[in-house]
Amino acid sequence: MELDLDYYNKQFKGVPPMDIISWALRLSDKRIVTTSFGKYSAVLLSAFQKIEPGINVVWCDTGYNLPETYDHAEYLKKLFNLNLNTYVPKETRAFTEHRLGFPTSEQENHAEFSEIVKLEPFRRALAIHQPDIWFTNIRIRQTELRSSKDILSRSNEGVIKVSPFYYWSDDDLDDYLEANNLPKNSTYFDPVKALESRECGIHLQ
Repeated sequence: MELDLDYYNKQFKGVPPMDIISWALRLSDKRIVTTSFGKYSAVLLSAFQKIEPGINVVWCDTGYNLPETYDHAEYLKKLFNLNLNTYVPKETRAFTEHRLGFPTSEQENHAEFSEIVKLEPFRRALAIHQPDIWFTNIRIRQTELRSSKDILSRSNEGVIKVSPFYYWSDDDLDDYLEANNLPKNSTYFDPVKALESRECGIHLQ
């Protein structure tokens, strides 16, 4: 899909996220929303519940989520009646840990660990859905990579990535959650990135 991303990013600076979503939905019928059911996941998902409730929501469940995240996911699934598509690793957590342990990002086998628990399931999801448009909730200042993006960017495969809340701060998102009586998953943990300042891998795709 050909779009002048620089032009539209300038146009969308300061535009309400709901307007950006509505615009992007008109680009193609082949679109997905990704979620980790992380800290502010309710914000993006609630926006689609208002605008396009039947959209395919993709969740790559690493198998390492805390109980609070599974509770959060179940709550939001029911609250928004999500069209949830869950993808899990082809190996069990027990078998992966038997082979690799639980490597940190500094260890040699961390790349293989990331591939098994997150990247392969995500590529499988993309192969099945073949989206033209990928809605995400990445934001500026989250990681060095994410700060180099914008509201619109492009994946390595050419998929248009739309991040309607890109310029929102944590305070902005907290205000949204409070105004809409939505929960925050404060205990979210990603085994691939471990620290919030690290990239999870999916957005390197």
